[in-house]
Amino acid sequence: MEILEIKNFSKTYGGGKKACDDVNITVSAGDIFGFIGHNGAGKSTTIKATVGVLDFEEGEIYIDGHSIKKEPMEAKKDMAYIPDNPDLYEHLTGMQYLNFIADIFDIDDATRNSRIDKYAKMFEIENALGDLISSYSHGMRQKVAIISALIHDPKLLILDEPFVGLDPKAALTVKNIMHEMCEEGKAVFFSTHVLDVAEKLCNKITIIKQGRIVVTGKMDEIIGDKSLEDLFMEVTDHA
Repeated sequence: MEILEIKNFSKTYGGGKKACDDVNITVSAGDIFGFIGHNGAGKSTTIKATVGVLDFEEGEIYIDGHSIKKEPMEAKKDMAYIPDNPDLYEHLTGMQYLNFIADIFDIDDATRNSRIDKYAKMFEIENALGDLISSYSHGMRQKVAIISALIHDPKLLILDEPFVGLDPKAALTVKNIMHEMCEEGKAVFFSTHVLDVAEKLCNKITIIKQGRIVVTGKMDEIIGDKSLEDLFMEVTDHA
């Protein structure tokens, strides 16, 4: 079952340069899907269009069958997005922010409290949720952003560079959550520069170069007896 379908997506900025050119990606239930490329390759443009932050004219993007252009509310109900540098409301406490997000998704008290408790314990931040977000470190803010993304139990989790700024234990917790989601028939789509993590974590990848996809498919079939790092250097240097 396809949870994310990006079909013939292209995005042109001012000056006529295409940031993305005919991008096609399919993420199915149970996938941990890595999206890999150099800075400026088109990863963030694709992700921002997918989550409805960036408008686009060419192509179509579906989340669990809903068009992000024509049915944005329905699409966003099934998805959660964590940017690489999440902006949280600093005048709120961590708990107030999580309840605010739960209110947006109309999550009942018992369900939200159970999920907040579960993930706060996993990230070991239960005792900090009463503090103002303005007092949090970057890593703490990232943990709260991750919990807020999981509070409505999304079918698709989209992350931009999720491991930057996280300590090793928190990074392992995020990986465990990804596996747990996929075992439940959900999916994860994330960009990363950390190739050894992607190689161990993902069952599928796409490599993008200068706005065009140069490699896509199942991890084991794509890399063969190489490492992902070797493949990445090969296709981005010569493709």
